[in-house]
Amino acid sequence: MSGYRAGLGQLLVEGGRPAANLDRAAAMTEQAAREGCRVVVLPECLDFGWTDPSARERAEPIPGPHSDRLAEAARAYGIWVVAGLVERAGNRLYNASILLDPSGRIVLHHRKINELGIGREIYAVGGRLEVAETELGTVAIPICADNYWSSRAVGHLLCRMGAQVLLSPSAWAVVPDHDETVEPYGDDWLPSYRELATLYDVTVIGVSNVGLMTGGPWEGRLCIGKSLAVGPGGEILAHGPYGVDAETLLVVDVVPRTSVAAGTDMAAALHARGYDGP
Repeated sequence: MSGYRAGLGQLLVEGGRPAANLDRAAAMTEQAAREGCRVVVLPECLDFGWTDPSARERAEPIPGPHSDRLAEAARAYGIWVVAGLVERAGNRLYNASILLDPSGRIVLHHRKINELGIGREIYAVGGRLEVAETELGTVAIPICADNYWSSRAVGHLLCRMGAQVLLSPSAWAVVPDHDETVEPYGDDWLPSYRELATLYDVTVIGVSNVGLMTGGPWEGRLCIGKSLAVGPGGEILAHGPYGVDAETLLVVDVVPRTSVAAGTDMAAALHARGYDGP
């Protein structure tokens, strides 16, 4: 497949302010399109903020008004959009992600599986994994800790299902007195991203929001960006700036590669690359 540009929309998300957050998401989508990106990846729970309690009463279904706002932006600027939203489904809320095509159609809809314990007080656990064959390659949209080192089995399964690109809305937060010079943020994510990228020749992109968390169990913590893109072979394609005010768009080149193997041939292919797992 030919390559393309992907935008990492490291967006300011304000707790409990969905209209303002969605407006910023639309503006970031426009900027990514202007810079020649075919897809833009936006953060986790970008409408309300991760674990913000306001979502309990105000979350919307998917499709619904919040996904419609993003679909409008995808259509207006002719670009693929990956975004995290809080989803109401009956009496449950989910930490969800969607992939929109340039016509605004929802192509993929994922519900986060590896939710933190404090997150499960609000969000139910997702129950399915899917990939979609698109002009971007075969795409999956796991959310944040779905790609964490201790839960990277989710990423392994998606890659074994044929994913060539993992586009992951995220929300990476630190305590207020975190010292980035002493303990640079990202070391917890890089090994997992690199393992998946190296074993399966995939590109893994995680995009975090920035801003102060103003509600929920982590009230007072700081979302600090540091969005990360890792390409086949484990090459770091981008590592975003750090800080509550580090709102920015990063642009990387993505070249999807053919899957290393499929089905029962996968085990031998991974073993040849040094993988000892199941």
